[in-house]
Amino acid sequence: MIDRRTLVLTGVAGLFAGTRRAIAAPPAADDPIKIVNAIYARAAKGKGDGGGAFVIETKAAKAKYLSKSLVELWAKADAHTPKGDVGPVDFDPVTNSQEPDIKSFEVTAEKQDAEKAVIAVKMSGHREPRPKPADQTVRYAFVRDAGLWKIDDISGAIDGEPWSIRDMLTESLKN
Repeated sequence: MIDRRTLVLTGVAGLFAGTRRAIAAPPAADDPIKIVNAIYARAAKGKGDGGGAFVIETKAAKAKYLSKSLVELWAKADAHTPKGDVGPVDFDPVTNSQEPDIKSFEVTAEKQDAEKAVIAVKMSGHREPRPKPADQTVRYAFVRDAGLWKIDDISGAIDGEPWSIRDMLTESLKN
């Protein structure tokens, strides 16, 4: 027969075992929505004209935000660019512009599973709205890369015409 002491000790042990499991599996700190929200919060600071070039301006920044395969493709495209020329990405893909202007933004997960995610960002600025509604949205394709969420492509539209960073970099290697 089980006495009171054994019952209490068994219950306490069960509680600690459950607590260990809960502590060992915290929610992912690098959630794609959190990453994109942090990027746009930084881009929208002040007058909203700082832009998102910080995501792609250095090798360290690219390694922090982008997938290994996108970093490698970008390095090949940069190496293929003649000295003194602007690289294949000659605008700020985060703000989809030459002149960043972010007043507010709305982040939405369009698709997400354990290994891939597509996050859409609809932006508005301080100046007049963009002439084409498609130009106000930038999409981020995320992949799991070494266990972390990384941006594998950024896409949007300029004057209603779609663009993709991965496609731009790939196309630049054909020239």
